[in-house]
Amino acid sequence: MKTNAGRFFEDFTLGETIRHATPRTLTHGDVALYGALYGPRFAVQSSEPFAQAIGYKHAPVDDLLVFHTVFGKSVPDVSLNAVANLGYAEGRFLAPVFAGDTLWAISEVIGLKESSNRETGVVYVRTTGFNQHGERVLSYCRWVMVRKRDKASPAPEAHVPDLAGVVDPAEIARHAPKLTIDSYDFDLSGSADRFSDYEIGERIDHVDAMTVEEAEHQIATRLYQNTARVHFDAMGAAATRFGKRLIYGGHVISLARALSYNGLANAFTIAAINAGRHVAPLFSGDTVSAWSSVVDRADLRGRDDIGALRLRLVAVKNRPSADFADRDADGKYDEGVILDLDYWALMPK
Repeated sequence: MKTNAGRFFEDFTLGETIRHATPRTLTHGDVALYGALYGPRFAVQSSEPFAQAIGYKHAPVDDLLVFHTVFGKSVPDVSLNAVANLGYAEGRFLAPVFAGDTLWAISEVIGLKESSNRETGVVYVRTTGFNQHGERVLSYCRWVMVRKRDKASPAPEAHVPDLAGVVDPAEIARHAPKLTIDSYDFDLSGSADRFSDYEIGERIDHVDAMTVEEAEHQIATRLYQNTARVHFDAMGAAATRFGKRLIYGGHVISLARALSYNGLANAFTIAAINAGRHVAPLFSGDTVSAWSSVVDRADLRGRDDIGALRLRLVAVKNRPSADFADRDADGKYDEGVILDLDYWALMPK
């Protein structure tokens, strides 16, 4: 059989390594299209002179464009037959990526667990993205619910990996070893707020909102070469429990990150993703807004000019973010919460 129907749960083996097809060279055109889709305004990624003034050789590609591109490489081999992408952990952005760099990826299967209904199973993978020089630029874990080919087929012995709840900030100092923040221009960045201006427990409602249209989320997902059927195939999607096309969860992450500029303009790069959960689905016509809370602050070893903020970014739909409460004592979310993402961002002191 020459066509690829994608892997089902039974096709995965604990410990196997999958080398994903189709390396992807990111161009200035890809960067411009990403900006047109989400409207991010962070100065480091928007301005070549600004980025060079603080030590980058060029304006780096947006961290999440890198993430989505690497993620897209893994879809045909991991989640083509997915029911849902469930979560993320141990994400590390290891080196900046620039227009002209080529990304490719491998994934290791680190966990398998059949669902109680025996119709699906959860597959855990650690995916690593490399550039054309073989240097690691990104590593993250994700777990995804995948259909079984045959409900009666035997399942492998269950193994759920032990994943860290938070990336040690000592590991993220190496993300920006050559930056010189002395030349960081707070007028051009759009905010005077620095690392010391944010308090643990502080909540920032990002005010702005974006309505998602059908065409734009499909353009975005095609940009990442993400082939998951639930995002494109209206006939196939009609047979799912949602009854219509589902917007790629990474689209929500990028929307929320872009919205977070209003309040976190100087959180100029994502250094690590500690955890992430797609709480509920998003569909065309829904309007996304977001809020962030400051979970922790960390000094970086050997740096007195940059700190790391641990931020919890929560995206919601169809109501202003200020209308939403945090989770209740039982961990239950308000109806309309669609994303809960825990990450470290670097910020000038």
